Amino acid sequence: MRRLITTVTLLASLFTLAAANELVSTGALRATYIGQNPVQAFIDPTTKEVRGPGAEITRALAQKLGVPFTIKGAQGVPGVIDSVKKGDADIGFVAYDPVRAVDVDFSQTYSLAQNTYLVPESSPLRSVDDMDKPGQRIGVGERDAGDFFLTRTLKNATLTRNPGGNLEVAVRLLDAREIEAYAANRQRLTELVAKTPGFRIVTGNFYGVEQAVIVRKGNKTLLEAIDRFLDEARSSGLIAGSIARAGLSGVDVAPPRTEQRR
Repeated sequence: MRRLITTVTLLASLFTLAAANELVSTGALRATYIGQNPVQAFIDPTTKEVRGPGAEITRALAQKLGVPFTIKGAQGVPGVIDSVKKGDADIGFVAYDPVRAVDVDFSQTYSLAQNTYLVPESSPLRSVDDMDKPGQRIGVGERDAGDFFLTRTLKNATLTRNPGGNLEVAVRLLDAREIEAYAANRQRLTELVAKTPGFRIVTGNFYGVEQAVIVRKGNKTLLEAIDRFLDEARSSGLIAGSIARAGLSGVDVAPPRTEQRR
């Protein structure tokens, strides 16, 4: 009986290893995230470890596959997408947008990162409803999810795009009165306001950005495994817990998927 149990255990281990090797050819799960976006992940200033929802999702997925993992920041959205396209990473954390889906495949959404606007304290602008007016200039990180959304939806205001999405640049643009407001995710703006006097966040959100996991185009097997895992992570409370442990503001657990990404 003991020999039978040992044989079954060994076969199960070999099956798991084979399945993992099919999903991650290097034997380790390699992940990237946008280095300046704490909604996905960030480096803990004390422990120097990567923390946040992206880090917890990567760790738990690697444990499920029975493989080690690495996770590191990349330079903006292009850096994450390129790392997956080139095979330097197995998965990446990027907000969903149809424009980006041309280059990589997206999992279901696991969280919604609310986006809003930063304005000077003296600004007459009070809410997201005050923004889309003739002559209004709105700054936004170039090729951010907010950029794509506002490009599609603004009717009257004009966009000033900020390559790299550096918030120090945003502050300079606002101080110089080159823009009236700056659009970004609420978490980043909350951190900025806490350490930068003279600015505030308006009332409301203009867009809940769909945070998702990307894989190389056509990697259906890994994508299906990630989607199943995210279903479990949502129902188990892992996603909600990771948001709370990271102390994120304006980030919600996404509802269960209703259809596959196209």
